[in-house]
Amino acid sequence: MEISFLSIVLSLLYLSATNVATAKHGDFVRTMDRKLLGLDKEKLSHFRLYWHDIYSGPSPTALRLVRPPSNSSGTSFGAISIIDDPLTHGPELSSKLLGRAQGFYAQASQQQVGLLMVMNFAFTQGEYNGSTITVLGRNPVFDKVREMPVIGGSGRFRFARGYVQVRTYKFNQSTGDATVEYNVYVLHY
Repeated sequence: MEISFLSIVLSLLYLSATNVATAKHGDFVRTMDRKLLGLDKEKLSHFRLYWHDIYSGPSPTALRLVRPPSNSSGTSFGAISIIDDPLTHGPELSSKLLGRAQGFYAQASQQQVGLLMVMNFAFTQGEYNGSTITVLGRNPVFDKVREMPVIGGSGRFRFARGYVQVRTYKFNQSTGDATVEYNVYVLHY
């Protein structure tokens, strides 16, 4: 009789500990085999495309939403623009449209023209149609070469990571229009 009572107590303690462990971790998460989602082979891709930021003309692709305060010391600190910029194969706006850069950037530096850029490259062509690459980072626009991280993506770019290298191809000081070369290096599945 003592053995069965002890067995019952130990069984109850075991069940209690198991329930606490299950409750602690919850039933909302589980480990998965990445091959089930087609995530067994990661590849590195390089995209070279051109970003057209257009403030002028009848159909601007960049709009200034917030004007900088008068005391921004020449850097436009505090200005915010929203974008839906064309991404093209070549530097001419008339070259093949590959997608859109959609997001915003803010003048986030008081010492130099330095942007905080938050954007998705939303592709509209070929095997990447409907997929996005997300870029978020600091862009000191007057440096010859800038680098920003790729922090993710969607569609063909799920679990993406990498970086972009940016070079200004053309800039019109009077209109603010710019054409910028983006070299995107992205690890994805």
